[in-house]
Amino acid sequence: MADPVILVENLSKKFVLSHEKHERYSTLRDTITEKASSLFKKNKTESTKEDFYALSDLNFQINRGERIGIIGRNGAGKSTLLKILSRITEPSSGKIIIKGRVASLLEVGTGFHPELSGRENIFLNGAILGMSRQEIRKKFDEIVDFAEVEKFLDTPVKRYSSGMYVRLAFAVAAHLEPEILVVDEVLAVGDAQFQQKCLGKMQDVSNNEGRTILFVSHNLQTIKNLCSKIIYLKQGKLVSMGGVEETITEYLSENKKVGETGDIPVDFHRKYSNGQAYFRKIFITGPDNIPTKEIPYNCDFKVKILLEVVTEIKDVLMNVFIVTPTGESIAFMADCRNGIYKVTSYLPGIHEIELDVNMKLLPIGYNISAGLSFAYDGLTIDWVENVFPFSISKVGLKKGEDYPWDVVHGFVEPQTNWKYLNDKYE
Repeated sequence: MADPVILVENLSKKFVLSHEKHERYSTLRDTITEKASSLFKKNKTESTKEDFYALSDLNFQINRGERIGIIGRNGAGKSTLLKILSRITEPSSGKIIIKGRVASLLEVGTGFHPELSGRENIFLNGAILGMSRQEIRKKFDEIVDFAEVEKFLDTPVKRYSSGMYVRLAFAVAAHLEPEILVVDEVLAVGDAQFQQKCLGKMQDVSNNEGRTILFVSHNLQTIKNLCSKIIYLKQGKLVSMGGVEETITEYLSENKKVGETGDIPVDFHRKYSNGQAYFRKIFITGPDNIPTKEIPYNCDFKVKILLEVVTEIKDVLMNVFIVTPTGESIAFMADCRNGIYKVTSYLPGIHEIELDVNMKLLPIGYNISAGLSFAYDGLTIDWVENVFPFSISKVGLKKGEDYPWDVVHGFVEPQTNWKYLNDKYE
């Protein structure tokens, strides 16, 4: 039976943006004259105001013990939602009902007093959560052990590194028994080992102690591993709330302007781009060299790319990725021979690149991402994600080459050589 701990009804958050009106060009004389005349004017600058809704009419319910991932592009309203749920900021309209104590980890240093030591901040945070000093003492050793900052426990936290800050802040938030734990992207500051430790702790307190987790991250694999349900926000609105796989797939495919032929408009949402070159088309062909979206099982194929170069670029590398429908990379491809990457230069114009792929993919769905960057400093020129979905068929190109199993496990079928040593049964 559902046990709601967070109920959000018609939630909106409005900000008022001011835009000052300036002339496009002005001389030094104009500027001096304007400054002098403004001394005698009551209104020194003309401005217009605009209402901006960071969140608009959200409605959802979160039950006890659920691990909720919140995804969406930058500016979708994820952090604003967490701040409202954490009572850091007030909504403009709507209603929120929260049952239980909320511990928040939204940014480095949240809830810590910089002049106090780590020890003092543990007790301060516990008091904020409404815990008695005796309750905090019972959890104190666990917090210090988890955070691995015992040596610096009596040092003011203003001298902590960002990683130490996050270690202690998460340890405090996770161990002081809040009913609801709210975590933003801040875990990305920690090292990979500590991130895994935190994710394991969140799973543990959710499964074994019935606590509710709200987790924001752009790392979809982390979301997939941790969460039981996902909220997808777009431009402040709730697009969907549902299962992990289907919501991530919806998020990755939303607003794609790529046509069936693989054409990529310049205004396509590019993860990174500096304007010097653009991927304009990416598609695949089978052995017959005809564009297709389905490749027979156990068959080689080609990736073809059209690159539009706006200004001359020198010494660059191109990478192509085969990814799963939810965005995990399963194959990285670059022009590398004998351990040396091929560095290329391009003059302005349209360039065609063709990549032969000899890899035995298992019969499920895939997608293609691609990147172009400078070889020696790694700066990205263009990066596009999930631009050409395709699949591998269970039916082979030739008779007898079909995929033999009903269930598909994994993504790639490697060539292996099995040896049975000291086998008594022949």
